[in-house]
Amino acid sequence: MRRVLMCGLAGLAVCMLFSAAVLAARNLADYPLRVHIFSHDSVSHYWGPGGARSLNEVDGEGRANLFENGEPRGFDFRYNCGNRLMNSMGYETYPARWKKPGKEMQILLPADGGACDFKVDVKPDVVYVRHNGSLNEEPAARYKAWMVRHQYDPEHGMNLPLESAPVPKPAQAPPPASAQQQTAPQ
Repeated sequence: MRRVLMCGLAGLAVCMLFSAAVLAARNLADYPLRVHIFSHDSVSHYWGPGGARSLNEVDGEGRANLFENGEPRGFDFRYNCGNRLMNSMGYETYPARWKKPGKEMQILLPADGGACDFKVDVKPDVVYVRHNGSLNEEPAARYKAWMVRHQYDPEHGMNLPLESAPVPKPAQAPPPASAQQQTAPQ
């Protein structure tokens, strides 16, 4: 009985150490970049005997924007992950870091805390934007001006763009005194 208890405690200690190592490896401070995924294609690969097959890996390619040092840049990517990748919803971004600057990055996946490696082809002066349902390219400088105008900076927690400041309406003068009805007290 005592041996079973000791083995159980030892196993628990190993699991706790492993969990701490995994959490330390996934420290968000280690992932300073932000990535907005617009589109991707994927192929899922399964492994296992008979009907007990399980997802082994997913690979594919896609298009995204990178936010680094306050600058937006578009990039094309190829990837291989242990889990399925999802496009960003709205202005959502994924935390990321460079593994090989300009060539390979690692993206954190929110669902299970896993990571996915991207091989990238960065476009220096272009970003991707979606207009009327289609994905287009736009000069990075124009998009940066939009980011400033709307106070959008996903690297620093400003994840939703603010609406443009409303244009003030001109003050309206009160109607002339002759148009106002005045009644004398009785």
